[in-house]
Amino acid sequence: MNILVINSGSSSIKYQLLDMRTETVLCSGAVERIGEGMGSVTHKIFPGTDQEDKISITQPISDHEVGMHLLLDLITDAERGVVKSLDEIDAVGHRIVQGGDLFDRSCLVDDSVVDALTKLIPLGPVHNPGHLAGIRVSRQLIHVPQVTVFDTVFHQTMPPRAYMYALPYELYEELKVRRYGFHGTSHAYVTKEAARFLGKDVDEVNLITVHLGNGSSMCAVQNGKSVDTSMGLTPLEGLIMGTRCGDTDLAIYPLIGAAKGMSIEEINDLTNKQSGFKGICGKNDMRDIHQAVAEGDARARLALDMFGYRNRKYIGSYLAVLGRVDAVVFTAGIGENDPVARELSCRGLEHIGIKLDSDRNLSPERGARDIGAVGSQVRVLVIPTNEELEIARQTVEVLRAR
Repeated sequence: MNILVINSGSSSIKYQLLDMRTETVLCSGAVERIGEGMGSVTHKIFPGTDQEDKISITQPISDHEVGMHLLLDLITDAERGVVKSLDEIDAVGHRIVQGGDLFDRSCLVDDSVVDALTKLIPLGPVHNPGHLAGIRVSRQLIHVPQVTVFDTVFHQTMPPRAYMYALPYELYEELKVRRYGFHGTSHAYVTKEAARFLGKDVDEVNLITVHLGNGSSMCAVQNGKSVDTSMGLTPLEGLIMGTRCGDTDLAIYPLIGAAKGMSIEEINDLTNKQSGFKGICGKNDMRDIHQAVAEGDARARLALDMFGYRNRKYIGSYLAVLGRVDAVVFTAGIGENDPVARELSCRGLEHIGIKLDSDRNLSPERGARDIGAVGSQVRVLVIPTNEELEIARQTVEVLRAR
């Protein structure tokens, strides 16, 4: 069974075609700068293998339909395609960032799903319009079952005490203002992979999953289900990120608005795109921050210290929520590849049972691994995430449940 995974944004379409018999990637790529003066397509055939090949295209891409035609032509190309025709694609899985509380599972796309996603645009104004454009074009061009897989679904098991804000209840009733959480496909994937690594059933594990990338979030997992997470109504809340501020006193916003003459939209842009690491030290790539620290940059050092401190606060609070924790699980670009970030996140937590092994943490080894010290009460794991594979797996599950 071949599953095409689509992540359609406002000006891009990222994609992977997976052979689910072996869970291998046949091709992957990105159509970028849609609707701008000059667009681009980067297409990889059999990525990460000895057969890897790359195709790059630069041309105007006026809309998502043109972009989808380009990627489908590459997938089915007579000479370098990985399938002979679109008939060899069995289903399409669409990544959807914001499903609100209307969706508690992945589902087949029909007109009612499209209508619901349209109604959710006020909660996901950055992502949902792009998702809808991708779904519309995909339904037109690929006549196979289409499945929506939501970032928010994994967190739909949170209890009200975790997802409600202490605001007038009417705001929840009228506007659905509450915590939704994101990175759900990543947290779901690493939860299952961590359970497998620990030799336990998923419904037996208590975990703190730590997704650290340019966007970062943490999740408290109890018996395999999310019971709390750091991101909120939007991906802005929680940990310190590349350009997002994370937890901040809301009273700062009117203060900034009055002092700087900034509109709500400008403040929203400031907190989402100009804050976090970038706001503190002018750099949002962790590699650049490490280099700046090595050169004696005090603000880069401050950014790292703030990052580690915030992460430790969340790990400690989720340990209190869960009581028993089998493992702290690091994942995503920074979580998988940055031993300094992991050490800062666990520093000083030995008294609550979380102890890193320095040599294991610094090891260049890749893949799923244990970096905790021998005798650490709580295991410390690194589990590489694979959100596209998780979307493909959930797509297959929906098809089989029909």
